[in-house]
Amino acid sequence: MQSFVYNALPSRVIFGSGTISRLKSEIERAGCNRALLLSTPEQAETLAPIAASLGSLAAGTFTQAAMHTPTDVTERALNKVQECGADCTISFGGGSSTGLGKAIALRTDLTQIVVPTTYAGSEVTPIIGETKNGVKVTQRTLKVLPEVVIYDVDFTLSLPQRLTVTSGTNAIAHAVEALYAEDRNPVISMMAEQAIAAMGRALPAIVNDPTNLDARSEALYGAWLCGVCLGSVGMALHHKLCHVIGGAFDLPHADTHTVILPYAMAYNAKAAPDADAAVARALGGQDGTSALTALAARLGSPRSLKSLGMPESGIDRAADLAVQNPYWNPKPIERGAVRALIAAAWAGEAPKPLN
Repeated sequence: MQSFVYNALPSRVIFGSGTISRLKSEIERAGCNRALLLSTPEQAETLAPIAASLGSLAAGTFTQAAMHTPTDVTERALNKVQECGADCTISFGGGSSTGLGKAIALRTDLTQIVVPTTYAGSEVTPIIGETKNGVKVTQRTLKVLPEVVIYDVDFTLSLPQRLTVTSGTNAIAHAVEALYAEDRNPVISMMAEQAIAAMGRALPAIVNDPTNLDARSEALYGAWLCGVCLGSVGMALHHKLCHVIGGAFDLPHADTHTVILPYAMAYNAKAAPDADAAVARALGGQDGTSALTALAARLGSPRSLKSLGMPESGIDRAADLAVQNPYWNPKPIERGAVRALIAAAWAGEAPKPLN
């Protein structure tokens, strides 16, 4: 067995149905008494009764969280923190809300409690990506790791099908990259394969019946495992591509991950055969690339960057950005090969393993 280092992340996880009822006691358990509740504009209506249920513990709400955590939105949120004297944040929703809570914590060290409503997984990672002037910069620091995560499967029952599919595939991407990360280890590899298998079972069942509580529970469980994988080891080509392409062209975060995933798997397949085999086992395919492609077809996933709104003229810019300060990757990141990957993903061509 290879030598390895494993670091467990310090966070408290509460999982189940109806667990939002624990929010008030968790705020008090954390020693806080003035919570600022965060969401996107789309989640504001759902957030309102949660804030009301907290009574005097709710110091205020900020409902302008946005994709890719723009720094100008963070500045407005920080003004709200100061205005209401908040001593903690409650991030309600998907990756946009969680990202905003992390950005606030990065600058203030406020306690974070997260109530995820998608399968983003960022709620259990010490990673933050912020966008300024069209450039997304990612960093890893325990300052942004949320202290408490309350998973309430009830909030995922109304998650639209497309967002279910894309945020679920985004979660799978976290686990796939953990399988070939530079600092991978047997614990995380075992968790990653189980996570991919859970999502591979749950997502088709949810597409068939969005109210399937068992499938929704398994997907949320799988997303948690995927997030732990992402937070425990390093990222590689897939996440680099998604960060630069999503930030540069303001593309939907989860959709971008969904499109890129099989192409990144194909790029790395021969350089990371153990990871490729694990993905194939988890999803029941002959190889990782074809298994991921088949799952995408079964789920009706978006299949091209063109369909997400990326212009063809942006392919070269994306390739240039991808090779700047590249993440470690099992196969060397070469501009020509990366450009070909991006061009194929833009057009939605079938991903093919590279030699």
